[in-house]
Amino acid sequence: MITTDFAAGAPCWIDLGVPDVPAAAAFYGAVLGWDYESMGEGEDMEGGMFRKDGKVVAGLGRLTEEGARPAWMVYYSAPDADAVTEAVERAGGTVRVAPRDLDEWGRMAQYSDPLGGQFAVWQPGTSKGVELVDEPGSLSWTELYTSDAAAAKDFYGGVFGWWFSDMELPGGGGTYTLVTPAGQPAERMHGGVMELPAEALAPAGGRPYWHPVFAVTDCDAAVAAVTGNGGSVQMGPEDAEGVGRLAVCLDPAGADFVVLAPSPD
Repeated sequence: MITTDFAAGAPCWIDLGVPDVPAAAAFYGAVLGWDYESMGEGEDMEGGMFRKDGKVVAGLGRLTEEGARPAWMVYYSAPDADAVTEAVERAGGTVRVAPRDLDEWGRMAQYSDPLGGQFAVWQPGTSKGVELVDEPGSLSWTELYTSDAAAAKDFYGGVFGWWFSDMELPGGGGTYTLVTPAGQPAERMHGGVMELPAEALAPAGGRPYWHPVFAVTDCDAAVAAVTGNGGSVQMGPEDAEGVGRLAVCLDPAGADFVVLAPSPD
């Protein structure tokens, strides 16, 4: 589970880059019940924050990087963004955005792993990260789809010290790797790594990609909201034993995410 005490290496923030900010604000409001708080005014607003029940759950901004696809970015908590940057470079990754301060809020940096999967870190200042997790309408898991799970484990284990445990998926579905922050108990697992053939990584042009999993109370109702508001479904809804009912979705701009109604305890 993800919590808001944000151990080192745990997911602490997510933001979405899209070409049309107002359209994305409307879509996620309809699907996840989010309220959008703009950092600007008028039709040309560049971005802002999503809130659920008054608590910040994500950021939203206009996509400005040339050639970049609309996507969610997952940030992992780091006590020292500069040290993570050095670890990324030693492990063969790429620094996309060098560590920089965002006023008093904190320090951020963005990277690509050796196969091209993009991720980021957040060194907290006055802001530690999102304010609501593991509740309906908020981040409950992070997931990496990659063509080489062994390479991903080597890289991210070296950068963050993550602990990994493999489980076989039912029906011969392959191996799923569970991720836990270094030094944390098993109940603090925060994500997974799934190996897929390159042709299955179409949303990122064949490169690995991270996406968020959002908890919902009713997966089928969430999927109906996705398709009813211009999004689409890549997989599901389907039941995953011991996990819940889930679906892999795309928003109208093509950014991927998962909705999950967890199994009762």
